[in-house]
Amino acid sequence: DGVLVCGKEKSNNLDVKVTESELETEGKGTEEESTRESDSNILDVSPDYPREKHISIQRHLADLEKLADLKEDEKKPCPLCPEEKFKACYSHKLHRHLQNLHWKVSVEFEGYRMCICHLPCRPVKPNLIGDQTLSKMGAHYHCIICSATITRRTDMIGHINRHVNKGETESRFITVPAPKSSREVLKESATDVQVLPNYSTPQKTDSYFNPKMKLNRQLIFCALAVLAEERKPIECLDAFGATGIMGLQWAKHLRSSVKVTINDCNENSVTMIQENCHLNKMKVKLHTKEEDNDEPMGDGEENTDTIEVTKMDANVIMHLRSFDFIHLDPFGTSVNYLDSAFRNVRNLGIVSLTSTDISSLYAKAQHVALRHYGCNIVRTEYYKELAARIVVAAVTRAAARCNKGIEVLLAVALEHFVLVVVRVLRGPSPADDSAKKIRYLIHCQWCEERIFQKEGNMVEENPYQQLPCDCHGSMPGKTAVVLGPLWSGALFNTGFLRRMLFEAVQYGLDEVQPLLKTLVCEADCTTLKHFSIHSPYDENKQEECGVYIKTPNTSAESYLVHGKRKSDEVIRNAAKRQKSENSAEHPAFYYNIHRHSIKGMNMPKLNKFLNYLSEAGYRVSRTHFDPMGVRTNAPLAQFKTILMKYSTPTYLGGQAEGPVHLPEDVQAGEQVQAAAQSKAEDAEFLEDNKSGVAAAMFTKDYPTHCAAD
Repeated sequence: DGVLVCGKEKSNNLDVKVTESELETEGKGTEEESTRESDSNILDVSPDYPREKHISIQRHLADLEKLADLKEDEKKPCPLCPEEKFKACYSHKLHRHLQNLHWKVSVEFEGYRMCICHLPCRPVKPNLIGDQTLSKMGAHYHCIICSATITRRTDMIGHINRHVNKGETESRFITVPAPKSSREVLKESATDVQVLPNYSTPQKTDSYFNPKMKLNRQLIFCALAVLAEERKPIECLDAFGATGIMGLQWAKHLRSSVKVTINDCNENSVTMIQENCHLNKMKVKLHTKEEDNDEPMGDGEENTDTIEVTKMDANVIMHLRSFDFIHLDPFGTSVNYLDSAFRNVRNLGIVSLTSTDISSLYAKAQHVALRHYGCNIVRTEYYKELAARIVVAAVTRAAARCNKGIEVLLAVALEHFVLVVVRVLRGPSPADDSAKKIRYLIHCQWCEERIFQKEGNMVEENPYQQLPCDCHGSMPGKTAVVLGPLWSGALFNTGFLRRMLFEAVQYGLDEVQPLLKTLVCEADCTTLKHFSIHSPYDENKQEECGVYIKTPNTSAESYLVHGKRKSDEVIRNAAKRQKSENSAEHPAFYYNIHRHSIKGMNMPKLNKFLNYLSEAGYRVSRTHFDPMGVRTNAPLAQFKTILMKYSTPTYLGGQAEGPVHLPEDVQAGEQVQAAAQSKAEDAEFLEDNKSGVAAAMFTKDYPTHCAAD
């Protein structure tokens, strides 16, 4: 990469030349000794031994000219070039040389300039004869922080930036003052965290912190708060801590309801997590592979809660211990950690995962999606919901391998991430029920119609018959593709989302409340106009969200039969049947109103269009996946019919107030009937008129209804 560390070996000629140049530039004996010592040790640098800076590192151009000791009537050599490269010259020429060839191409860092150096302090490769002195001496820069010499200016800039990103800004030179701490303190949800420079770039820092993921952290916090109300205390794990911001928010707000464990395999991240715990006045219990000790940090007067910090691989800690709540947020895909997450998670626990590999999930890198998730996908109008169903399908398969089923509580796909929150149901029966909901999707590439394949293993002669559209018969070639396997069940749980909204209001999380309201309406498939928040912890909502808690059931009296076991079984079967019916009625995907608009027509406003669909008897709601998306159980043909019915022409003409003609693919039968009726009226008109030629010309040039008038 162009970076070499200078060794100790130097030829005698090189020592003499550098020493002579330094004797000429320095005027006093003490300065000569320091320069010799600096030059003799320039290639021998230890991390703990401070030394003087190289002569090529100066603050101002005047300081560089002082080294040359410019005089008008004397020739002086360049202090940064050997004699065979640049001979001694007068002051005006040497000034231009220092300014143009050394100072202008320097690299600046904290007030210092690292000028390019041509001295033979960098080892060079011997020529073909083996004579090193005749080989070309390469120009290079001396790093002000470490002992590296780098040839290219761009590489030197990147080398300095890597030092800054790692927090290594303290120079090893005596003359360079140590800068102040480069860490920055950020505050989010009443929690302070220290971050390194470039904290939002994961490739350039160990402790990654993305302020754009604040909405993601608040959603996860609300889900954990709901689980903390069901049972206390719960053990929760942040498998990829980084700065520890998420675990600190859990412990600071939920306090004794949770036992927080923050894990990270990076040593620098673990150190920063401990410092952030001290910053928020929390006690730390440190566990690593080698040692198991307790380190109380901070006085702990304001908060006596203890956060456990571990330095392990995420798969290792999830295999060793059991948790009630696990959150996975690695760089990119999380499929490599799903098996470990479901191995020891407790029954009725929650697993949440954030996938940031949106290039593959959003069908920009389809081969990567096939490699990671085993899914064939294409870019569609509902690509965000498709991404969420891909992740849920991978979660379902991983849970089924551990004889566990899942219940999807929440699936959110936004610009930067895909968040999935599921509840774990232990047992082979829930695992089988969840695995049966993984199906393939048939997608029409012409009209964007889609439908899940029917259950069963029998091969159908014509799979196109499952699609409601007739594009295969009217369009040439193959019009549909098979996508998946995907999750075909519901993506939301209304009762759980209502309780999350209640917790968001209780803890003052204003940013996440609009999104949760949209999710509740989307889960109920209703518009915001009919939205209402009931008590989140009543008996009916407890049953609806699928949480098996000991609560009184008011509907049990209607199912009373002889025998306690039999009555419980009837109630359980009725709840399962009602739950399956609700999930089956929920529309699977959504339509983009702009995608299906008609050219030359002005669409109605989105809220008005939702009312039109609702008045037609269909379930309808907006979706968080797409701001212009409409989630409805109406077929695409009826969707286009209603959209066309309430659209107005862009250019108002004579027929602006008349009936709107429907497109051919929507109402082909009505158009054929109207054409036949028009022909009959033309025939009657020709019989009534004596001048057939004039009538024919009249009917040819003008529309039928104008002729009738």
